[in-house]
Amino acid sequence: MSSLELSNISKGFKSGMVLEDVSLSVKAGEIVVVFGPSGTGKTVLLRIVAGVQEPDAGGITIDGVDMTDASPEARNVGMAFQNFALFPHFSTHDNIASPLTARNVPEGRLKEQVSAIARMLKIDHVLGHAPRELSNGQKQRTALARALIGQPKVLLLDDPLRNVDAKLRYEMRLELPRLLRTFNSAVIYVTQDYKEAMALGDHIAVLRNGRIEQWDTPTNVYRAPVSLDVARLFGDPTINLAPCRLETVGQGSQIHAFGRVSPVSEAYAEATGRDLVAGLRPEHVIVTETNTPGSVEFDLDAVMPVNVRSVLYLRGPAGEEVLATVGESEAARFGRGHRKVWVSFAPDDILLFDAASGQRLAPRVN
Repeated sequence: MSSLELSNISKGFKSGMVLEDVSLSVKAGEIVVVFGPSGTGKTVLLRIVAGVQEPDAGGITIDGVDMTDASPEARNVGMAFQNFALFPHFSTHDNIASPLTARNVPEGRLKEQVSAIARMLKIDHVLGHAPRELSNGQKQRTALARALIGQPKVLLLDDPLRNVDAKLRYEMRLELPRLLRTFNSAVIYVTQDYKEAMALGDHIAVLRNGRIEQWDTPTNVYRAPVSLDVARLFGDPTINLAPCRLETVGQGSQIHAFGRVSPVSEAYAEATGRDLVAGLRPEHVIVTETNTPGSVEFDLDAVMPVNVRSVLYLRGPAGEEVLATVGESEAARFGRGHRKVWVSFAPDDILLFDAASGQRLAPRVN
């Protein structure tokens, strides 16, 4: 049974419909990313789940109990926002403790729980600070601690990494999934960043024009997009597109796109004669410096260095942390679950740096 079930949620305002017939299910311990451009209704959906706004139609079930008309405090839902939304006159400790204070949790237990989650999020050293004294990263962790401290059945995260710097955003993409699964909440994570969606989601719900256009695993959303619009949303550089027509030749079918004729599966035969668009992911384009069978001559106009790779987070027997990167196709072999792998490297690839100055030590030349 799903911890959270949304059934045919619709919501409209004077300007028009924002959500139409949205259904979504999230299991305990699962992270579902609601991804889409600005203005597609993502935040409105979270506010409806939290009970801050009422849907015009549809139902909300949490742990099998209908919560459609329940008050926000009765839903056991935690929420963290992109603007942190901390109480400016509260210390970090009091901001984190506020959900427990509202429930009249005894002081001793309250302090114990605040200390525990602050240590987990590495902000225990700033518990006495006011929000104005915190970095954006510390504010983000404080907001997350406040959302988690009540151990909610459902956790709603509204683009929480949007206002932090790139380095912290990258680190939190690694930390968040492990952290969130320790609480076993059903998590809905909203973002406009496709990389964040791919990194964090067990499933991705692509929300466009108020409707969920595709619901699938990150791999399937990327490899088998249901539409051109979804295909364009995922990938950097974006997918190559070319108009074409399917032609029947003898017993087979073919298209002419990207400068060459390509055979097409007979499964597409019913589309013969129709105007089509061919899509080709950049990583599937093989570029060589010599003429090979089936290749087409192109002009190389520019080269722009980028680093679009999958990152593997590894931990050694003594607790040491190692990051590795692999190509997308190779990354699919590792899956998402915990498993054993073996790591090796060439000693000559190790770089040494001076601890005090930070300068790299150059190998001595005989």
